[in-house]
Amino acid sequence: MEEAAEGAPPKKKSALVMTIAGIAVVTLIGAGGGWVLGGMIAPKIPGSDQAAARPADAAAGAHGDKKEEGLPHIATEAAGVVQLEPITTNLAYPSANWVRLEVALAFDGAPQLPLAEEIHQDILAYMRTVSLQQIEGPRGFQYLKDDIQERVDLRSQGKVSKVMFRTFVIE
Repeated sequence: MEEAAEGAPPKKKSALVMTIAGIAVVTLIGAGGGWVLGGMIAPKIPGSDQAAARPADAAAGAHGDKKEEGLPHIATEAAGVVQLEPITTNLAYPSANWVRLEVALAFDGAPQLPLAEEIHQDILAYMRTVSLQQIEGPRGFQYLKDDIQERVDLRSQGKVSKVMFRTFVIE
């Protein structure tokens, strides 16, 4: 009996090799499946095919050799966006603090400049009633944005779709 037990080779190495091979196969299947699924789900980036087809042109544009082609400017009246003049005023309390606010309005349809001026004056009047404690921190700033959006919605009667804050500085 002892002779049969001594002559049999140990099977520890083959079990370890099989475990490593199994893990490697499962890993490769998982990686391949993730790559295929990612290719199906990932959004197609417009212009990526053109940039890949013309790498010399893309490199020239990156170094400034190629003249900049007309990029559309977002804040234009043709796009329905009106940049208001900067609003600079002091706060209600403490009155020694000043605020500077630059806002742009996105109109539904053609922009109306007289309405934009009325909204500008309304925001200026509102900012004079705000205290520093009301606009302190991220929550206070969010409340300020919501209040200004509500005032603009009431003043414009739905003609302005969005108020975009460009800058906001308190001194």
